[in-house]
Amino acid sequence: MKLYDYPHPHDPNRIIRGYDRPHAVRTAKMCIVVADLLGHPQDRVQRYHVACLLHDLGRAGLDRHLFGTIWSWARHRGIPTRPREWRAIHPKTPYGRETEAFVSLYRRDLESSGVPMDAWAVEQVEMRLGYARRLARRLRAVKPALKTLGVEWEPWMQQVMLYYYYPERLAKANAWVKQLAEILVACEQFEAYSNRRRGQDYYARNKENLSDAFAYLGTLEQEKILSSKVLNAVRVLSAGGAFDTILEEARGEPLTRSDRRYLRNLVGARI
Repeated sequence: MKLYDYPHPHDPNRIIRGYDRPHAVRTAKMCIVVADLLGHPQDRVQRYHVACLLHDLGRAGLDRHLFGTIWSWARHRGIPTRPREWRAIHPKTPYGRETEAFVSLYRRDLESSGVPMDAWAVEQVEMRLGYARRLARRLRAVKPALKTLGVEWEPWMQQVMLYYYYPERLAKANAWVKQLAEILVACEQFEAYSNRRRGQDYYARNKENLSDAFAYLGTLEQEKILSSKVLNAVRVLSAGGAFDTILEEARGEPLTRSDRRYLRNLVGARI
C-alpha cells in the first residue's frame, strides 16, 4: 500500500500518505468474496486482488482539503464530476480532455471562491475528470516496484480499475473482465457509502445510510453499469453478514440494530 504514497509538490522532503489506503483494502476484501462466490478461478482472483487494492492509485497525492473544496464546490453547483457525466453535458469536449475543459470553464469562478488554480489544484481536478490519464502515469511509475514484488501486470487489470469512470472502454471486453469490473464498482461504491471519512471529505455527507447505498447500486444497475447477477451477489453476501465487519470499520462504529435488520432483510436476493 506504500505505492499510494506521493512526494509533496511543494516540499520534496515530505510524503503525502495515500489517502485511500483503508478504503482500498476494505474494497478489495469485499471484491474477493464476491468474485469467489461467482466462481472465478483462484489464479485470476489473485491478480484481481492486486487491481482492487490499487484501484484508487490515480488519486495518489490527493490533497484532502483542496480536493474536497473543489469537488464540493462543483457538486453544489450541479457540475459533473465524472468523465462520462461531463461528456453527456459537454459532448463537444474532446475525449480525454475533460480536465482541461473544466479548468477552462471554471478557473475564474474557483479563484473567485478562494481556490488558487495552480498546477497542484489542476492535479486534483485530474484525479476525477482525467482519471484514466493520471492512473496510467502512476502505474508506469509503480510497475518496477510491482515487478519486484512478483506481480505480473496484465492489461485487463487496468481495464477493471477504469470501469466506473469509463464503462465504454469495456464494451468489447471478455465477459469475465466485465464482471470483475462490475464487482469492483459495486463493492467500491458500497464501501464508499459507508465510509465516514470519505463521505465527509468527498461528498460533504454527515451520515451513512445503507438504503442510500443500495439505492445507488440500483441506479447503476438501471444504467447498465452493474448486472443483476453482481448486484444480487452483493445482496446475498450482505444478508449473510459477510460484510458487517468491513462496514463497521468504514464507519468507525458498530452497525445499529436497524442497520443489521436492513441487511438481514436482503435475504430475498438470488444469485
